[in-house]
Amino acid sequence: MSTSAAAKRIIPLLDRVLIQRVKAETKTATGILLPEKAVEKLNEGVVVAVGPGNVTKDGTTIPTGLSEGDRVLLPSYGGSPIKLDAVKDKEYLLFRAEEILAKLQ
Repeated sequence: MSTSAAAKRIIPLLDRVLIQRVKAETKTATGILLPEKAVEKLNEGVVVAVGPGNVTKDGTTIPTGLSEGDRVLLPSYGGSPIKLDAVKDKEYLLFRAEEILAKLQ
């Protein structure tokens, strides 16, 4: 099963957003390889799936301001890690839309 097919099996509910964390470069611009321990996690990710949005008391849905493919800035802590058996090197996190700090352009 491919990465996208495995992630597409997860459909977020309400205002939840499934994020794939962007991996930091393990190689410098000059070609020097960095050890894994020296590379820190980036606070950046790509939106893989978005829930329909919050539902108000009167039943109307308030859509989320994000869409698939958006690059976002993530908080240092938070989110629920999602483990997919088919994908070992990809890290997925499930956030509420309100926890996302910013949309990057």
